[in-house]
Amino acid sequence: MESIWLTDMTAPDVAAIAARPARVAVIPLGSTEQHGPHLPLDTDTRIANAVVAAVLDRLAPGRYLGAPALCYGASGEHEGFAGTVSIGTEVLESVLVEYGRSACRWTRRVGFVNGHGGNVPALVGAVRRLRAEGRDVAWCAPLVDGADAHAGHTETSVLLHLCPADVRTERIEAGNSAPLSELMPMMRRGGLAAVSEVGILGDPRTATAAAGARILAAMVDGCARRIGEWNPGGTGMLA
Repeated sequence: MESIWLTDMTAPDVAAIAARPARVAVIPLGSTEQHGPHLPLDTDTRIANAVVAAVLDRLAPGRYLGAPALCYGASGEHEGFAGTVSIGTEVLESVLVEYGRSACRWTRRVGFVNGHGGNVPALVGAVRRLRAEGRDVAWCAPLVDGADAHAGHTETSVLLHLCPADVRTERIEAGNSAPLSELMPMMRRGGLAAVSEVGILGDPRTATAAAGARILAAMVDGCARRIGEWNPGGTGMLA
């Protein structure tokens, strides 16, 4: 069987399969925010979508249902740059709670795959609340060891692999490569623009499509394992 996507189904189709044991709806969660002068605004959403698509192809057919991505998140730290649309942590948390409540009417489990770090506080709050209400909801993130923070080597490499025509390679330049822990105090006061004029944390000049393929594979491996084992921790994050 091929992957099953909510967008390809009718209501009776969903009803016919929703009662299967351990049915899981998997939802990519991204953002619409600046990613330097060279990457598209929906970079986080594209990566989350790609990870979910690959995870669905790998896990047991007929048990996992992909849903359309949620493409707006909590991106206030990027509002110093044009194109960013942030709905904030409070609103995002409310959206995720209502999403989980609604989806759990027809699926046994809901799993969010998060592509943007700024969404984490909202995810933690929403998933904790949903689980306290008795709903089997959890989340994970496509993380890889050694990744830089924003629009640098990691994300640029993945997009060079996924959609090279959409990467403005002629605009690539280095950003701020200092450790994120050192930059956070200034970012809390003035957003990402306070630490990087170009909106990049890392160095995309080293990015390649080959590296992107390896990085994406590692992201998929991690998320597929976590979703397949389904072992939520105290914050609802899949361990």
